[in-house]
Amino acid sequence: MRAYSTSSEEALRTRSMLKDWSSEGFLTEAQYQLMERETVCELRRTNIFLRLVLFLFTLIIVGAAIGLFFTVIVTRPETQTTGIFLLIFAAVSYAAAELAVSQARLYRYGIEEAFAACSVGLLCAGIWAVWFSSSPYSQPDRMEFLIPAAGAILSLWIWHRFGFPYTFLAAMICVCWMPGSWTPSPAAQHLTVAAFYAAGLIAVAALRLRQRFTYLNDVYSIAEALLWGGIYLAINLQLTSINWLGQWWLGPQSAAQFSRPFYWTTWALTWCIPPALLARGLFRKDRLVIAVGAVVAVLTLATNKPYLGLPRQTWDPMLLGALLIGAALIIRRWLAGGPGGVRHGFTARRLSGKDKSWMDAGGIALGLASPHSIAVKPSFHFGGGDSGGGGASSDW
Repeated sequence: MRAYSTSSEEALRTRSMLKDWSSEGFLTEAQYQLMERETVCELRRTNIFLRLVLFLFTLIIVGAAIGLFFTVIVTRPETQTTGIFLLIFAAVSYAAAELAVSQARLYRYGIEEAFAACSVGLLCAGIWAVWFSSSPYSQPDRMEFLIPAAGAILSLWIWHRFGFPYTFLAAMICVCWMPGSWTPSPAAQHLTVAAFYAAGLIAVAALRLRQRFTYLNDVYSIAEALLWGGIYLAINLQLTSINWLGQWWLGPQSAAQFSRPFYWTTWALTWCIPPALLARGLFRKDRLVIAVGAVVAVLTLATNKPYLGLPRQTWDPMLLGALLIGAALIIRRWLAGGPGGVRHGFTARRLSGKDKSWMDAGGIALGLASPHSIAVKPSFHFGGGDSGGGGASSDW
């Protein structure tokens, strides 16, 4: 059961598409106004910047309230008592998220999202404090998988209930911590995580068959793309090994901790998954799945040398960049050469304002990352006006 009604979700999806169509000139202003009035939604929304601010402030408020409680009301409690209170706070945080949605009708507003996120963190912290800290009720280490398991289950429920895509990612991250309590074998841990993701992928793919033309298709599309990426990361030993950061900078990963059949099977799978993923995305015309397929294909090219034990060269990034540029130009020219610039339902032309917004966001992020290396030439200049008073005037 979802927190938002189907009619509200469909109305929001339709209004989003109307804005894209209107910005690209597919609708006249009169058509846009008429169709917008027919898709009125009672949910309260805000822009992404205020959403992030409200999310951060809510996290601060929740943390401050919990800190005040342990400072003023319950001072120096035992670890188990602290865990019990944390579990209570987790339930209160989740109830606050439900109230924010049901009573205030908030939708992606930041406040209800922060309450939901706090409930997951407080639940995991509470379980650890009650059952796995140094207390008479401590459980053996092999049972510590219950902590990420509880976080994964609650994150999946929040994803199903509210539709927050990042809670699905949080559930996937929690799954990564579970096999460590079951087996010390790195190969078994990789296989276990990949098996969990594969099971989730099968379930999501089955659900998408019944929701292809509804708003839920977009929700399941994000989940499927994340699961495909998770499977690839679990298989590619050069990206998810224990010492992945050190081997990326210092040298290739040694295959000593893995059996040779397992090691070379994963190498073969890193070459098989990208084309299968791209074929899946092209068949369903799913942009997110296609994007993940392109990313994992680049990762396969980037990690092939470490897999084979070959040394990296300084010109490797240059060759990879040239290959990607050439592939992009060839695909673009091939699509543009079709009738009307379209081949099999695909085109290189921009059809949605979302593409431009994503490019603008990427440009802003790149500019913030390297403000001194990118010079943006303004497309306008001030001038033509004047102000004055007391015998003085000036252009502006």
